[in-house]
Amino acid sequence: MSSILYDEVPSLDLAHFTKGTPEQKAAFVQALGDAYNNIGFVAIKNHGLTDEMTEKLYATIQKFFALPDEVKQKYEVPELAGQRGYIGKGKEHAKGRSTGDLKEFYHVGQHVTDNDPIKEQYPDNIWPDELPEMEAIGLEVYKTLEAAGIKMLQAIALYLGLDEHYFDSKVHNGNSILRPIHYFPIENPDEVPADAVRAAEHGDINLITLLMGASADGLQVLRNDGEWIPITALPEQLVVNVGDMLSRHTNNKLKSTIHRVVNPPKEKMGTSRFSIPFFMHPRSEMDLTCLENCIDEDHPKLYNDITAGEFLEERLREIGLRKK
Repeated sequence: MSSILYDEVPSLDLAHFTKGTPEQKAAFVQALGDAYNNIGFVAIKNHGLTDEMTEKLYATIQKFFALPDEVKQKYEVPELAGQRGYIGKGKEHAKGRSTGDLKEFYHVGQHVTDNDPIKEQYPDNIWPDELPEMEAIGLEVYKTLEAAGIKMLQAIALYLGLDEHYFDSKVHNGNSILRPIHYFPIENPDEVPADAVRAAEHGDINLITLLMGASADGLQVLRNDGEWIPITALPEQLVVNVGDMLSRHTNNKLKSTIHRVVNPPKEKMGTSRFSIPFFMHPRSEMDLTCLENCIDEDHPKLYNDITAGEFLEERLREIGLRKK
C-alpha cells in the first residue's frame, strides 16, 4: 500500500466509472482505492444530484430549523432512537464521550415502494406539517444519493477483487439515513461546556457516507500521520468517505477515517452551519464478517463476526441515541 500524504481530498469523476472507457473505469477504481487507503475521503462529480435539488433541500431544512424549539419537538419520537424525525440539541455525542455535540438534526429513512417485506422493519418517515414541500424534495435527494452510493460501492467491490455487483443486493432497500444537520448559533460561548464542539471526532457507522456541500467551513479529517486537514468540496461535488461497517468488512483494508466538525472562531460562534450527509447502510441482515481475501499472515482478522443490524444497535447505544 502506498503512503501518499494528501493535503486535500482527491477529486474523481464518477462518469469515468459509469460511462467511461474500460481504461477510464479501471483508473477510477484504482484512484478510489488509493484514496481510501490513504485519506479515506474522495470528492466526486457527475453524481446525479442537481444544483436545483441541493438548493431546494437546503432552503427547506433551513426553514425547518428556524421554527421554534417547541414546534420542532413535535417531530421528536424518543422511542425511535433517533431513526426518524427530529433529534434535539445536544442529544447525540461521539463514541467514548458524554458531552453532547452542538447540533440538532432530522432523519429521513428508507421509503420502500416495491413490496419488499423489509418495509416492516422500518418506521414510517415523519414529515413536518409546517413544510409540506419537505417530503418530495427529501425523498428525491434520498433516492439520488442512494443511486450514486450504489455506483460507488460497485467501484469499491472491483477494487476489493469482488464481483462488481457484490453490494447491490445488500444495500437494496438498505437502512440508509439522510440527515440534514443544523449546527446552531452559540450566542454566548461561555454558557456551553468547555469541551463541547459541533461534532467531536468520530468514524461514521455505515458503509459509506455521501456529503452534500456544507454551508460553512469546519469539517476536518485525521490524516495517517496524525495531522488534521480541512475538507472542502466544490459546489458540484459530493464528498464520499468510508464508514465503520465497510472498515470491519474489509478488515481495515479500507479504513474508516476519523473526522470532526470544529467550532468556528469565537466571533463566528453566533452563526449557523448546515450540512446534509447521506449515511449509506446495508440491510440489517448483511454479514459484516471480515472478507477472506482481506485476511492474511500480515493482516490477521481484527474483528468479531457481526451483522449490520447488530453493529448499528451497539453503536446507537454508544452515541446516546438508544438507551442502554
